[in-house]
Amino acid sequence: MPADEHLTVVDHPLVQHKLTLMRDKDTPTAVFGQLLREISMLLAYEVTRGLATTTRTIETPLTKMEAPILAGPKLALVSILRAGNGLLDGMRDLIPSARVGFVGLYRDEETLKPVQYYNKLPDGMDRRLTIAVDPMLATGNSSAAAIDLIKEAGATDIRFLCLLAAPEGVTRMKAAHPDVPIVTAALDQRLNEKGYIVPGLGDAGDRMFGTK
Repeated sequence: MPADEHLTVVDHPLVQHKLTLMRDKDTPTAVFGQLLREISMLLAYEVTRGLATTTRTIETPLTKMEAPILAGPKLALVSILRAGNGLLDGMRDLIPSARVGFVGLYRDEETLKPVQYYNKLPDGMDRRLTIAVDPMLATGNSSAAAIDLIKEAGATDIRFLCLLAAPEGVTRMKAAHPDVPIVTAALDQRLNEKGYIVPGLGDAGDRMFGTK
């Protein structure tokens, strides 16, 4: 799992295998969505490393013991709409007690700048570990804007989870939010002139929902 202080690339063989299938342009919509759900569970395993734990007394069939459990308030998962919902589904399978929020942003195709259209976050964000999810970290503009909104809601312990990242997006996020670590399945080569990740997998939302 190559990592620096800001970026972690999850190179687990299962993650990379599923990502390859998702990149394939011939992978149908239903399969793409299922793979995204599966890979998000594997990525969730990595992004939640280091969660605080405490213990409680339980009784197994054989004896009593002090057993570890998660400590503190429930996590917050924040989906950056619309494509973030694909990662959100798998993460909720793994962390069903998490509180869920949504930030709606779309990218202006002329300026490549984010435009907000929705923002609904759980209460008590200042007390929760918050994981923001979006499959693609491309220019980084939308992701940075979403983190701005999450911070405005009071969150201070934030992690960002994506499927693919471009170097330009990582640089943008690091400049805007150096306190927010990024976990991704791959750091791709670059952005093209339209701001899409290369080699990438196309538009994750379109491929997930079959809108193109």
